[in-house]
Amino acid sequence: MKIKIALHWKILLGILFGLFFGLLMKNFDQNTLVINWIKPFGTLFINMLKMIAVPLIVVSLIVGLADLKDISKLSKLGGRTVFFYLCTTVFAVSLGLLLANIVKPGSFINQEARESLLANFAGDATQKIELAQKAKESGPLQPLVDIVPDNIFTAMGNNSSMLQVIFFVVLIGIGLILIEEEKAKPVVDFFKGMNDVILKMIDIIMLFSPYGVFALMAALMVEIPGFSTLGALGIYGLTVLLGLLIMAFVFYPVLLVVFTKVNPIQFFKAIAPAQLLAFSTSSSAATLPVTMECVTDNLGVDEEVSSFVLPLGATVNMDGTSLYQAVAAIFIAQAMLPHPLDLTTQLMIVVTATLASIGSAAVPSAGMVMLVIVLGQAGIPEAGLALIFAIDRPLDMCRTVVNITSDATVATIVAKSVGKLHAVQKD
Repeated sequence: MKIKIALHWKILLGILFGLFFGLLMKNFDQNTLVINWIKPFGTLFINMLKMIAVPLIVVSLIVGLADLKDISKLSKLGGRTVFFYLCTTVFAVSLGLLLANIVKPGSFINQEARESLLANFAGDATQKIELAQKAKESGPLQPLVDIVPDNIFTAMGNNSSMLQVIFFVVLIGIGLILIEEEKAKPVVDFFKGMNDVILKMIDIIMLFSPYGVFALMAALMVEIPGFSTLGALGIYGLTVLLGLLIMAFVFYPVLLVVFTKVNPIQFFKAIAPAQLLAFSTSSSAATLPVTMECVTDNLGVDEEVSSFVLPLGATVNMDGTSLYQAVAAIFIAQAMLPHPLDLTTQLMIVVTATLASIGSAAVPSAGMVMLVIVLGQAGIPEAGLALIFAIDRPLDMCRTVVNITSDATVATIVAKSVGKLHAVQKD
């Protein structure tokens, strides 16, 4: 009798074996072996997921919008989606600030650890500061200008330009709604066929997922810095993790129970493959194909809703990133400034971090660049970014899980509000 193991268990086993193998290789001083011969398979896996992300957004969003058949439905769907995304982001930033002010993680950094971290990661911090400086030099309306691509094919070739792709595809969807149905039908049928093909491609790619996450975890273990300076950052990391845990296992379940009556345990079982993949890839964009499959097939969210809400969420909804930016800003301020930040400055952090999370690309460590803008606005030394580089990668993995959990939660709530949440047939 052949035992069939569910995908999320295979991914979890890949994570655990990868961590163990990486730790073993690190102890035997075989870091180069892992980097040269194991890590490339993890990179291949992420690239395959990213490869399919833009085509998936294009075809699924066009099909979903065309099926609405009414502009008023699009307005209703879009309005509710943006409202819930903004509310969850503001809550995440506020929670991060509250926890950082209560725990005061910056007070645990001693002078020796501070100097060591600043020296070791000064180069990485400078690189992020330069990228952020380019963003700040643009005018206040530049983010609005950036939404409209001057060349859609260039935008489609860059996963950090997801918002531009969504803008273009929404226009196509609106055009299909407004023209005569018989003229739109051949176009819609083509994209529906392409949608089925791409979903099958995702199934094929996911067969490789346990091996891909094994390679990623093994590489993570050999690349992580020495633990001598990590002790000073433990409280900061735990503060971020506490906030992320509250978001994932308290805030979102409460929203689900209040707005949808969905059992939180069933919800987490349904999206477990997407959460594990988000943890191993640190990329909302790379995880998007699996998130859409989980939300549609396992939660019963109508494809009409998931194909609109989730691609938008992978681009503009970054609750985990927002919470991390708030904690990191207060942590660096406590470590480097002689006085605490006043209430007005902290309220501005809420506004800036919310807006910055919208502009974060759905790729690993993009939140770091946006954090520089948050620090600059609050008058916190940007060089302090070097303090948190040592443990940013593990935290990035955790906050990506929260990012996609938020997307799935909002998709479920919006689907329920428009009567598009269906009962799932159990095997």
